[in-house]
Amino acid sequence: MSTTAPGPQGPKKPSVRKKTVPQIVASRDKLTMLTAYDYWTAQLVDRAGTDMILVGDSLGMVVQGKEDTLEVTVDEMVYHCRAVSRGREQALIIGDMPYLSYHVSREETVRNAGRLIREGRADAVKLEGGRKRIPMIEAILDAEIPVMGHIGLTPQSVNALGGFKVQGKDFKSRQRALDDALALQDAGVFALVLECVPYDLAEEITGKLDIPTIGIGAGANCSGQVLVTHDLLGMSFGKTPKFVRRFADLSATGGDAVGAFIEAVHSGDFPNLKESFKPGKNTSNIQLYGGDLSLTSSVS
Repeated sequence: MSTTAPGPQGPKKPSVRKKTVPQIVASRDKLTMLTAYDYWTAQLVDRAGTDMILVGDSLGMVVQGKEDTLEVTVDEMVYHCRAVSRGREQALIIGDMPYLSYHVSREETVRNAGRLIREGRADAVKLEGGRKRIPMIEAILDAEIPVMGHIGLTPQSVNALGGFKVQGKDFKSRQRALDDALALQDAGVFALVLECVPYDLAEEITGKLDIPTIGIGAGANCSGQVLVTHDLLGMSFGKTPKFVRRFADLSATGGDAVGAFIEAVHSGDFPNLKESFKPGKNTSNIQLYGGDLSLTSSVS
């Protein structure tokens, strides 16, 4: 078996325009953002019509099985952003800046953000924190890179917060969240994630801002919503967070499919003749791995 260079596969697909940051800011419709860490998931959520794809550092927990996001590196984020960019046609891609990638200096911050854009092919970056992050945000914006903010429960601050806990429940922390939101808007972020804050606080912040708010565990009155795709598809095992609604149960149906495959192999039912190649000298290109890849191989 020898691989051949990818070639045209049937009629050319109609061109699709990618969403832009100004379009997101100007939208009056409810916005949607979903996570993707790979080519297949990017295709899935993009074709379903999500406005934005977040390549989140949540991959440390969802994909790598770690207890928090703190070990995720810039190299890993670049790798996953690049994979997602290959599966995207229309959604805006936002790459998370991982822990310590924007904490040391303005120069290092810009260099790391630039890698997500240039090497990872993301369209914007997201970083966590309030007004103390403004110098880094301004440095990134000076490099012509759009920035999404993130306040409330900021997972990279898990140790300082004492765990993953709802934020903004007392007067002082509510006021700090409001002040941070306005300061980040003034600094130039194009949108703001509000994570795990009381719904009335999220509504108040949204009402005071001119930029979109994207809620996760922040009630229905944000400008849009984000979820981890694995959670909404029911791909996660164990307890579901309070703010997640499972729109499918792929951990169950996927497990059933894998069990059926194992049984079919053991019984000799798979593969059958239709799933096998006939003897002969005819050579033709075949589809190899996945239903929409351009990778082909020549079989003789």
